[in-house]
Amino acid sequence: MDRARHSLCADRLARVGRLTTTAAVFVALSCWSAWASNSVPDWVKAAAQQPLPKLPESTRAVILLDEETYTVDAKGQAVEHIRKVVKILRPQARKLESTYPAVEYDKESKVLSFHAWSIDPAGHEYAVKDNELHDVAIGEGFELYDDSRAKVADPPGRDPGGVIAWEYERRERPYLAEADWSFQGGLPRLSESFNLILPAGYTFTTTWAHHPKIEPIDLENQKYRWEMNNVPAIDLERIPLSPSTESLAGRMTVHYSGPGLAFPEDGTWRGVGEWYTAISRDRLTATPEIAAKAAELSAGKTDFYDKAEAIGSFVQRNIRYVAVEIGVGGFQPHPAGAIFHGGYGDCKDKSTLLSAMLSTVGIHSALVMVDTNRGVVDPDDPSISAGNHVIGAIEIPKGYNSPKMHSVITAGNGKRYLIFDPTWEQTPFGQVEDNLQGSYALLIEGSDSQVFQIPVLSPDLNTVHRSATLTLTADGSLKGSAAESWLGDIAADPRGYLAEIDVDKRQKAFDRLIGEDLMAASLTDLKIQNLAALDKDLTTSFDLSAEHFASSVGPLLMVRPRVFGSYTLPVDHKKRDVAIDLGATMQATDSFDIQLPEGYTVDELPDPVKEDAGFATYQSSTVLNGRTLHYTRTYTVRQVSLPPDKYPELQRFVATIAADEDSRVVLKRTTSTTASLP
Repeated sequence: MDRARHSLCADRLARVGRLTTTAAVFVALSCWSAWASNSVPDWVKAAAQQPLPKLPESTRAVILLDEETYTVDAKGQAVEHIRKVVKILRPQARKLESTYPAVEYDKESKVLSFHAWSIDPAGHEYAVKDNELHDVAIGEGFELYDDSRAKVADPPGRDPGGVIAWEYERRERPYLAEADWSFQGGLPRLSESFNLILPAGYTFTTTWAHHPKIEPIDLENQKYRWEMNNVPAIDLERIPLSPSTESLAGRMTVHYSGPGLAFPEDGTWRGVGEWYTAISRDRLTATPEIAAKAAELSAGKTDFYDKAEAIGSFVQRNIRYVAVEIGVGGFQPHPAGAIFHGGYGDCKDKSTLLSAMLSTVGIHSALVMVDTNRGVVDPDDPSISAGNHVIGAIEIPKGYNSPKMHSVITAGNGKRYLIFDPTWEQTPFGQVEDNLQGSYALLIEGSDSQVFQIPVLSPDLNTVHRSATLTLTADGSLKGSAAESWLGDIAADPRGYLAEIDVDKRQKAFDRLIGEDLMAASLTDLKIQNLAALDKDLTTSFDLSAEHFASSVGPLLMVRPRVFGSYTLPVDHKKRDVAIDLGATMQATDSFDIQLPEGYTVDELPDPVKEDAGFATYQSSTVLNGRTLHYTRTYTVRQVSLPPDKYPELQRFVATIAADEDSRVVLKRTTSTTASLP
């Protein structure tokens, strides 16, 4: 089982990245001073002698063997036995986490054994001594405390042609009667298997994500085996607009049950929700202090949305994101009172406090399990390991409507909920961040628990607008005033970045940004408005000058009507077989006015553009009003993801945008001008 997914607090990874990773810890290990030169096990040698199939030239390593045996005893306790053999193919593989022998554990699991071996490129064999193993913390970096640890080894021979192998047994305390088999990832796998051993009287079912179901081999006596060979890697490193690896990787979840099992599970999303309801219910209790604060925030407010927004915004902005995780604490939130008193918590804590505060003003809300990567939660594969994030679902009173509510879903029982993430500080209340839109999620409501799809929001909730009024001189220089504004979740990154840097760094940031479109540009008198007001446009205005904006060719002056800003997407011309992730729905509008220099007339204007690809639209026009060039365009993205067969259409659409952004107005010098050209 992948213990890295056994935590519901990874909600910041998608935007801020991991601050420390297991791989970084591994790379930092010092070289071992002494090694025992012993024969490696026969199963390692057999795996190492396999002929390799033809692999892509970029393949850095290959997993020769990945075998997992999951044994459940009559009390429901489980032991996981892993054997893994990896062959290094490229020097870059030395930095891969998957090429380091390791076993993770925490307070509620115990490593029973751990051994590692290697065969260097020259054929020398090594075995790691017990006193040469390192025990390290593997927190993500944003936890105040996390009891997750790992035993790791750094054997010699981790060079191209070398083979690394390890084996371990770890006693598990399953939170639910399920086991996960993740059989696909960033490296190709030649041979892998999952073995299930159950006690007498136990039965099981399986659910599958991103892969067709396969039947096990019945080994008799309650032993079952699933096998796969030559499983390809999911290598997205060079694929533009790619989804996450986890959203594509195949996995199987085994759901088992039997007599005397303390934590039964029926293999449904409802069962997962009932379990989570049970471990979180008593954490939602509001204290008098919570009730008093909720009353203060909602004082004088009678409208449902206004009360919910006041409390939601408080939790969103005033409760710091800090994680404390011990054992089941990776799933179970802390008590609402402790979260409020401390003023901090992780995703599930903040959502728990939100629910407790709302309950004191007569508003019900539920927790929701989701993953920060779109597509990871599969509606056909119920599992507590499928999500890494918890958000809130605020129940909307029957018959109530408000134009401010956008991320609204209707559950199977007819109740409506406003989906809100109190962890994402820059996403306006009433909306949900773009990386969750279109994702499946689990509504945790006891026996009413169910999986649902988070809506994809309207493009007009995510807007960008650029404008400028400028004057062009005969020597090709440009000067005037400009402004940019962002509204909605698309403003989250600019708001967060600008809030963290000082005035000088803001100036430098905008200089770099404008320099992507204009050479020899100068930006002065920068003003920023509504930085913290999520319900208003984040607006920047500045004075702009740029030398050599227009270029001369004899008596002609070539002018680009698109002054700054680009909407092109990074596409390539390769065959596409994975989904296309467009990020977010949005609507962008540009309006640029350029006063022409004396002595010039327009000789040629670009043709207007109007393209509707279904998933997105683009249109632009350049007209002459008196002596002013007026360029306008509108770019709209309607969908967040596309199937791979839409890639040719996307390529053509992007080519249309690129051509328009590079189009030129041709100005012709009249005979009466005395202007000197460069």
